[in-house]
Amino acid sequence: MGERPSYDEYFMEMAHVVSTRSTCKRRKVGAILVKDKHILSTGYNGAPKGLKHCSDVGCLRSDLKVPSGERHELCRGLHAEQNAIIQAAVFGISIKNSVLYCTNTPCVVCVKMLINADIKEIIYSGDYPDDLAKKIIDESNINIRNYNKKKHICYSKNEKNINTDE
Repeated sequence: MGERPSYDEYFMEMAHVVSTRSTCKRRKVGAILVKDKHILSTGYNGAPKGLKHCSDVGCLRSDLKVPSGERHELCRGLHAEQNAIIQAAVFGISIKNSVLYCTNTPCVVCVKMLINADIKEIIYSGDYPDDLAKKIIDESNINIRNYNKKKHICYSKNEKNINTDE
């Protein structure tokens, strides 16, 4: 039997599984909101419920050759982080002081939502090209850590190594 995963590995692997539900043609992203080691909500990027999937109708941002991280308003889909927040709201689940596990760093729009939702920490495994989002996170009270699965180590925004194997 293999080594038991840390909670960070456990939840990050789940976020990657959630991302497989994405219908985005450009990027598959999954997000999980966790509090006290319990999953509160999940989300993946894709079109609003009841609308045709991006994978079916195409991507305006791709057609216009918009670089990743720019012109979010041209996307018909919602981001994984937004869907996780919305799903919690729909079912009356408080996400205050929860932790977001996400397969990418959040964009600036999602960062502002996460700040106002009182998310206490963001743990991500992939990078997203949005310098303003990174600047706003640094100004906020949200801790952000880059999860590195291969080493089972998270790197915090203040560049201290944090071993999360619990």
